[in-house]
Amino acid sequence: MRRPGLALAAFASVVLASTAQAQVRSVEIRTPRPFGYFLGDLVRAQVDIVVEPGFTLQAASLPQPGPMAYWLDLRDVATEETQAGDARRVRLSLTYQNFYAALDARALEIPGFGLTFVSASDHGATTTTAQVPAWSFNISPLREVQPPAKADPADYMRPDGRVAPLDPQPMRVGAAAFAGLALVALFGLARDRAWGPFRARRGRPFGIAARRLRALAARPDAETAYGEALRALHRGLDATDGRRVLAEDLPGFLERHAAYRPEGPRLAHLLAASRLAFFGAGVPAARAALPFPEVAALTRRLAATERAA
Repeated sequence: MRRPGLALAAFASVVLASTAQAQVRSVEIRTPRPFGYFLGDLVRAQVDIVVEPGFTLQAASLPQPGPMAYWLDLRDVATEETQAGDARRVRLSLTYQNFYAALDARALEIPGFGLTFVSASDHGATTTTAQVPAWSFNISPLREVQPPAKADPADYMRPDGRVAPLDPQPMRVGAAAFAGLALVALFGLARDRAWGPFRARRGRPFGIAARRLRALAARPDAETAYGEALRALHRGLDATDGRRVLAEDLPGFLERHAAYRPEGPRLAHLLAASRLAFFGAGVPAARAALPFPEVAALTRRLAATERAA
């Protein structure tokens, strides 16, 4: 007849084992490759352990860097803890160094180890152990070894690693939005500077005159260019006022177009030079009184005032 105490102890051990397994959800080992290692190579492994929320890794249970066997050293141990849904993931990055001088291709086993996790509460602390199993890698001698023949050459290659798909839609929407803003800005700039389809629009006679003067500045015949520049400015004044503007009409022009009042003295100087060129001593005298660069500068200021009006 079995004793009740022994049965109760056996039942308790089964319950505790089941609880520990539930507290550690999974242990997974990943390596860059399982073969192709030589004497002195670094062997890296990544261990992902998923535990119940609230459990934290006891740092003292981590394997310590140093010799693991006569042919194997543990060089580095790094840990990273993140949330994995409703659980907690602990990632170990292990770096070993192999010192086994192989004479033939063979598999070597890296020993496993246990990690302790603790969950503290008001009623005490609960501990559980995650067992990281041993895993192996293939080492090759420092001489050529032919792998076993395979019918399909693709069998020599490992499958590609799993990569989470990226959604390009947000980047497309952002690019389209910025492109739209750039087009709107370009439209406004073209309208302001009278580019393209806005070049010949009505309401910018001084802008047309400014472009005409830029073209005249490159002409070799300075006197003819100067006369054409004066005519271009006269046409700008006439188009702006909707009537012929002469020297005696300037006060009325400035009264009707107050934005140009700051340029009143320069406009008077321009009209005086125009009268001198066409009805007085001629273009040379007008050029001496008002040189071409000053005419061009006045035209640019009038065009800027026109754009701002």
